[in-house]
This record gives sequence, structure tokens and C-alpha cells, in this order.
Amino acid sequence: MKLQRLYSYVRQAMEEYDMVSEDDRIAIGVSGGKDSLTLLYALAGLRNFYPKKFDITAITVDLGYEGFELSKIRKLCEELDVEYHVVSTQIKDMVKNGECSLCARLRKGALGEMALRLNCNKIAYAHNMDDVVETLMLSLIYEGRFSTFWPVTHFEDKNLDVIRPLIYVPLAEVIGFGNKYELPITKNPCPYDKTTERTYVRELLSDINRHAPDVKKRMMTAIKNGKLEGWHR
Repeated sequence: MKLQRLYSYVRQAMEEYDMVSEDDRIAIGVSGGKDSLTLLYALAGLRNFYPKKFDITAITVDLGYEGFELSKIRKLCEELDVEYHVVSTQIKDMVKNGECSLCARLRKGALGEMALRLNCNKIAYAHNMDDVVETLMLSLIYEGRFSTFWPVTHFEDKNLDVIRPLIYVPLAEVIGFGNKYELPITKNPCPYDKTTERTYVRELLSDINRHAPDVKKRMMTAIKNGKLEGWHR
């Protein structure tokens, strides 16, 4: 995927769901994975010509695992002229038994606190199109609900919005972009990485896709057209 195609995907999501307003200050959650680095690249470029002026800052939540190397991410931020902050935590000591949902809540809390401290009014998460449909499948299989996360979520108590500008970008194109632009992907040091229910659902969807190609795109269309809460345009 070329940069212009990435811009097109992200602009479509931003405009359809009114993700950005004039003079927004957006914190990008940068984990070091391909998705968050792709989002960083996209918003760093778009801020230069998007019709509504906005600023960005990148934030990484360090969970406390040894060997989490951030120098390459810092260098990329310098190259893109993006302010970069690291939040040091010991979240790893609080989730010793692979409690992924607890870890996610603690990470989001640490990210949100830093975003507010830096006077940001929005946080950008790097969920891609595959994440949208995988979450739908997780809700169907494990909760019996037709539900997924929203493009924009407002937290009244903090006066903070969460936006997801990559919702139209397929995972395959994220991977292609990362390879083409040699993004400095940082290995996740978590010992429970790739052992979650989401991994099972991802493999299940890949198997379905072999029998029904482009199934994830059709599921995305169903989400957009199905009057799902949070997805009304």
C-alpha cells in the first residue's frame, strides 16, 4: 500500500464519522506494532494538508517488561516531527496470569491520563478493519451480541474522545505498508502475546476467507449498513 492510498482510507473514516475538529490535539497510542506505526505515519502526514487544523503527539505505555526497545520509535517520531512521550509502568506485575482484559484496561488508563496531562482532547487508536470484524465475531461467539467497538467514543467524565482512523484499512494492507516503508516495528515482549481468544477468531476468519474470499469486507459492509449502535452516519 502506498502512502496516498493510506491517506485516502484514513480521510474517508475521519470525514464519515467526523473524527477531527478544528484545533484538536490528538494523542496517538503507539505500541510499536505495525498498526500504531502506520497510524502515526498517516496522521503525521495528514496534519499538513487536512482541511481542519490539528496537532498530534505520540504516547507509548511501557508495561515494564525487559527488552522493550523504543529508540527506533523515538527516531521515527523525530523524522516525522512528532512529539513523543513514554509512560513507564509496572503493569506486567499486575497481570501475571495472562489477564489480557485487565492489562488492556490498565494500558488505556495510563494512556488516557498522559493524554489529559498533555492537554489532548482526543486519543487515536490503531484498530484496523480486521480488528472491527474480529471484535464482532468475538461478541457473537462469546457474548451472543451483534456488536463491535465504535469509530468514535466519547467519555463524558474526562471530556475525551477516542477515534479509530484505520477502520477502513485491511490488515493485509497495513502489513504491506509496514514492509514498503520499513517501519521500525518493535516486538511485543508480553509472554501472552498471540495466545488470546482474538487469535483464535483471527484464524477462524482466515479459514472462512479461504472458502469465501473477501468475507471480512462484506462483514464490514454489514456493520456499516446494519444500523449498529455507534456506526450511524
